[in-house]
Formats: sequence, C-alpha cells, structure tokens
Amino acid sequence: MNDKMKNLLIRSLSGLGLIVVVLGGIVYAQWSFAAVLLLMVVGGMLEFYALSNKQGIAPQRVLGLLAGVLLFALNFAFVSNDIEVLGSAQRPFVFGLAMLLLLVPLMFICELYRKAENPAANIGATIMALFYVALPLSLVLYMPLIGSEVWNPWIVVAYIATVWSNDVFAYLVGMSIGRHRLFERLSPKKSWEGFFGGLVGAVAAGLVAAHLLGASYGVWAGLALVAAVTAVLGDLAESMFKRAAGVKDSGNVIPGHGGVLDRFDALLLSAPFVFVYMLFVC
Repeated sequence: MNDKMKNLLIRSLSGLGLIVVVLGGIVYAQWSFAAVLLLMVVGGMLEFYALSNKQGIAPQRVLGLLAGVLLFALNFAFVSNDIEVLGSAQRPFVFGLAMLLLLVPLMFICELYRKAENPAANIGATIMALFYVALPLSLVLYMPLIGSEVWNPWIVVAYIATVWSNDVFAYLVGMSIGRHRLFERLSPKKSWEGFFGGLVGAVAAGLVAAHLLGASYGVWAGLALVAAVTAVLGDLAESMFKRAAGVKDSGNVIPGHGGVLDRFDALLLSAPFVFVYMLFVC
C-alpha cells in the first residue's frame, strides 16, 4: 500500500470514528451531548492559544480555559433537565456566574506581573478564544430546545449534517469543475463552483432533515443556507489564523484531519448565526 492510499485509509477510518463519537454522544443523553461539546471547547481553545503563541502572542491559557469551561458549564446548567438553576442549584449557579465575571478583570491583573512586550495582544487573544470557541459551542446547547417542546438532539444532528453536506458537496464540485477562485489569498483550492455546489448539498440535506423531523421545508431550507454560507466563512477564518501562524493544521489530535479547529471551524462561525435564525424563525 502506497503512502497516498495509507493516508486515505487513515483519514477515512478516523473520520468514521469521529462521526460515531460525535453523533453518538449528541443523541445518547444530555450529559454525553455536553461532554462532546466540552471536549471541543477545551481542544479548540488550546489550539487557538497555540496558534497565538506561534505569532509571538502569549495568552493566559489557564485563566482562558477556566473562563471557557465555566461559560460552557453555566449554559449547560441553564438548559439541563437535571440542574435546577432557579431551585436547589440557584446559589451555585450565581456563584459560578460571579466567578466568570471576575475572571476577565483577573486577566488584566495577572498581565501586570507577566512583564510581556504586548499585554493588550495577550489579553485580547485570551478573551478572543472565549468568543471564537466557547461561546458558539455553548449556543449549540440550546438548539435541541428551540422550536421543540422537549429536548430533541436530532435537531443538532440535522444542523451538523447540513454543514458537513455543504463541505462534501463543495469539495466534490470544486474538484470536478472548479475554475474560479473564491478566496485565493486564504484558501487557494476553494472555488465559486464549489461554493454553490456546497449550497445545493446543504439545502438538500436541510430538506431531508425537515422531512425526517416533520418540520417546515422552507424553514430548514433557509437554515441550511444560513449554515452553509457562514460555514464557508468559518473555514476561511480559521485559514486566516493558520496562515498568520505559518502552519498547515491547527493540531494533530484527529489522524488525517488535523486538529479540533480544522474539523469544526465551520461550526464555530455558523453556530451563532443559526442560533439567531432558529430563535426568530423556528
């Protein structure tokens, strides 16, 4: 077996394993759903901080991770069926919220003693990971409840399926007939043909999701378009960070796929837009 076939086999097997773990964790229970997303939060933030390091920036990893995990935990507590934030868990929830609010000014205090050349960049990169990774994945926690009377994780599965369908169709169409570059400065291989092919694939996945969920075809077609367009921008945003850091992949935790950001970059930028869309339309 040559190296090309070996790499393809590794990529396929790890991709299949990733799908099983992610989708299985999402649908099994609320806690497994949260566990999968939390792993993505921690992994994504660590990779973002590593990219920052390669640009000469020194984010405060420990405080940043604490803030990201706490932000995620507070949102999970708010949506969990097992945690009563307005009842028995109210005091711990308020305490956690207070700690989260204090962690940000604490970053400024810590920077006083680090004697760094660029403290503003260090603090900025530390906080940016919260908005780029932790917040979008925290918003995903709410999606199983939007437009549904009960917790329905299949809504999230359907959303992820539209994002992945966009990626697959964009790749296939781009490889086949792609001629006009979409954003050559950041991603030389992306084409306008692939972009529109991805939109078609995402909408098709959205219509299938609407049928399976018994939901509105129009609503899910619109959701698929929002998810697909913002997913492409999410991919480009991560490419921007990697180019600035001078690396090909954000990490190597997923064999053949790179890091967490490499695999879920589209989700990070699309999740806030899809969340807002669902709030007003679903």
